Amino acid sequence: MREKKFATKSVHFTEKEISKNRSKSKPIYQTSAFVFQDLDDMESFYRGEKEYLYTRYGNPNSDDLGKGVASLEQAEDGVATSAGMSAILVALLALLEKGDHLIAANDLYGGTYQLLAEELPKLGIDVSFVPFQEREVVKRAIRKETKVLYSETVTNPLLRVEDIHQVVELGKEHGLSTVIDNTFATPYFVQPLTCGVDVVVHSATKYIGGHSDVTAGVVVGSAEIIQQVRQKVATLGCNLSPFEAWLASRGLKTLALRMERQGENAQALATFFADHPGVSQVFYPTTVSKRGNGAIVTIRLAEKVEAATFFESLDWVKIAPTLAGVETTVSYPIQTSHRTVPESLRQELGIDKQLVRISVGIEDIEDIMAAFDKAIKKAGS
Repeated sequence: MREKKFATKSVHFTEKEISKNRSKSKPIYQTSAFVFQDLDDMESFYRGEKEYLYTRYGNPNSDDLGKGVASLEQAEDGVATSAGMSAILVALLALLEKGDHLIAANDLYGGTYQLLAEELPKLGIDVSFVPFQEREVVKRAIRKETKVLYSETVTNPLLRVEDIHQVVELGKEHGLSTVIDNTFATPYFVQPLTCGVDVVVHSATKYIGGHSDVTAGVVVGSAEIIQQVRQKVATLGCNLSPFEAWLASRGLKTLALRMERQGENAQALATFFADHPGVSQVFYPTTVSKRGNGAIVTIRLAEKVEAATFFESLDWVKIAPTLAGVETTVSYPIQTSHRTVPESLRQELGIDKQLVRISVGIEDIEDIMAAFDKAIKKAGS
């Protein structure tokens, strides 16, 4: 059978409803548990004959989301979690144990940095942060206890495009597992598992859901690894609620359309900023994929532009600590996403008071440009 194209798969990842009602939309299984006819019927779950027992262990809606993202990522299986952070946690705990060592890129999302730097060491897992763009530096950080290499497809907020092939090559050379956060790129632009990555994580709160109305995460990979991840989800209570899973699955159906429009808008906005006297530096990748380069644009305001006034003058553009909804929003990394990152590292990376991260929406690009032009000019006058 001919394999479906990406946009078709993103709409038709849900299995057809086979109950007598044959609902066109997947029903919401808003239940904490599933019932059985008798004790033998209940035991059939543990024999692997029935899929569901208790929603913490699994639910048709959360399974729908996990398997849907897995399909788009060309993975064998996937599991949904309560948030992007829990997706990262359970993925790493499935691969690491006390005494192991993790090497992570030093320019990650601030929340991820905090998890790796503060929480994993409490579990006896050592973590080293190094610049992944310097292969020899990464190589020197590897030791006999090292088990995992961790990075992001496109880093937050400076939008460095990871050389995934190099990470995979280094991992295979030293027998290490590779984990990539694909939140910014989404499977529309990049599918890291096709490059040899072992595990991909998503904050489905962002582009997978796409409408800023759900908090969720997804982990995808081989069936063997995901089985281990699924066990961690159940044991730690990191499962996603049925309704939120349903919302995220609904959002996933329009991923291709949203990313196409938002990517085009972001490209145009980055070009606009390149010649703007109120912007001293534009961060927007050019090598993400043939389909485009994502929907995030980060800028460094010129010194003459007062950041607080800029944010106050944005009119209809919302200030938010997150990203990826259909509406254009802005965030201030130094005060939100990277607030907990050590100041020395922020300075080293260039995350300063003039840095602004823009999540570009689906509005008319002329309106987006006009809103930022007005705010920059007002803040720089």
